[in-house]
Amino acid sequence: MLNNLQLTTDGKLKHFLSIEGLSKAILTNILDTAESFTSVTDRSIKKVPILRGKTVANLFFEPSTRTRATFELAAQRLSADILTLDIKTSSATKGESLLDTLHNLEAMQVDMFVIRHQDSGSAHFFAQHVGPGVSVLNAGDGQHSHPTQGMLDMFTIRRHKQQFENLCVAIVGDIKHSRVARSQIHALNVLNTGQVRVIAPRTLLPEKTESLGVQVYHDLDEGLKDVDVIIMLRLQKERMTSALLPSEQEYFRQYGLTAERVKLAKPDAIVMHPGPANRGIEIESSVMDGKQSVILQQVTFGIAVRMAIMSIIASQATLAS
Repeated sequence: MLNNLQLTTDGKLKHFLSIEGLSKAILTNILDTAESFTSVTDRSIKKVPILRGKTVANLFFEPSTRTRATFELAAQRLSADILTLDIKTSSATKGESLLDTLHNLEAMQVDMFVIRHQDSGSAHFFAQHVGPGVSVLNAGDGQHSHPTQGMLDMFTIRRHKQQFENLCVAIVGDIKHSRVARSQIHALNVLNTGQVRVIAPRTLLPEKTESLGVQVYHDLDEGLKDVDVIIMLRLQKERMTSALLPSEQEYFRQYGLTAERVKLAKPDAIVMHPGPANRGIEIESSVMDGKQSVILQQVTFGIAVRMAIMSIIASQATLAS
């Protein structure tokens, strides 16, 4: 629905909190805009002035390497001033509430918040309490959503496969605990992907998985047959509350992606992983480093996609002001 929190009354992006509720037109615009930013990395001076004079605050309450670094690079390349809060030394460790942290940073004239937090719904909470003209971008909230990762994965797929309608995409691994998987599934369905499969043991699937608009497989070899895109997920051990697997070795035997299993997919299938990847647990090193792997390209494309989302939101804020 276009009247959700992250959209203005006329259906434009105000925040970027989740792919749920966004239209195909909005997602396509993000992908098209990201395409225009890929050339920036080829310039001697890798900057455009779109966010000049704006301040972007990065608030990462969870550890991150790729997401945090690419958000910082995206903001830098858009010429923004960047404030990165070190949570380990911030007042949040002294008992300051999330809302007080937000209001104190707002008092520093922050225009855009990039937030990663361990609690699902935290980005929505921020968006509900920021002042007019201030935007929130979700860099991952609990098990709920990781929308910019979902979009950079869509960009990677489109770069290699051009369109979504005739594709078969398989997402393999810990679907139950993965915010990335949820964002990928929503995006793939909004973009009218031909078939979306999830492959996992029953203990690593959410309840009523089929209601997400996917076909469920428990056998990896069966699920990989004739797919165009293989997306591997890591085991989210930090979010597991009980022993859901016999062992990591047994998991790799049943669900690890090996060179032999890649051959079950189409000859031109691409292999993806949002990272961090655990070699020898969900993916074999020879596959991760192989010719069908586009894993490092995902990281590179993450800069352009995050630049696109920030610039689209900034342009809407300019129009509204």
